[in-house]
Amino acid sequence: MPSPMVVAPAALAIISGGMAIVFNAKGLRGLFYIFKPLTLALIILVAFLGKMPLTAAYKAFILAGLVCSLAGDVFLMLAEKYFPAGLASFLAAHVFYILAFRSGAAHPLSVALLLPFGVFGLLIFRTLAPSLGRLKLPVFVYTAAITVMAYLAADRFIYLGGTPTLLALAGAILFLTSDSVLAFNRFLKPLSWAQVVILGTYFPAQLLIALSI
Repeated sequence: MPSPMVVAPAALAIISGGMAIVFNAKGLRGLFYIFKPLTLALIILVAFLGKMPLTAAYKAFILAGLVCSLAGDVFLMLAEKYFPAGLASFLAAHVFYILAFRSGAAHPLSVALLLPFGVFGLLIFRTLAPSLGRLKLPVFVYTAAITVMAYLAADRFIYLGGTPTLLALAGAILFLTSDSVLAFNRFLKPLSWAQVVILGTYFPAQLLIALSI
């Protein structure tokens, strides 16, 4: 179970994330630009204060992934030219999460479990591909990374069981959901409700992953 030390920063992260969603919906960009990175900073604190997991590497990789996510959030709040830097930051975050979810696991991976995640990732990319232009290769790599990340979270839960791995799996699935909606909204068709869903799944995703420590 999560350490009692993380209750206060986790509660503050939930409040801050909720305020970020409200400010974004109301078009209060200045306040949104404060509370979005603040929420990630609080989630990083949650991970930092978390009890030591099965391996010390797990905590280190999760913290690295969260820091990269914070950098990605900052880049995505800047001018459009910084979008590739934001994408690269989140790609790095998923690589760290992949390393975390495989740390301390010596069992062979399940090809059967990979199948539904792989199919989902390919469907997402095939849907986006005609609209990606020069971003086609970066988005393909990113889609592969987040798909593998979610798959390994599921594999870790099935193999190890327990609350921490369940929290990580729930976070990974929410992250996959958030990024799928973000990609559809950005590259295919803007949706009036997209930002609420994107942020409403992104913040809980990161918090659940942090609480898996």
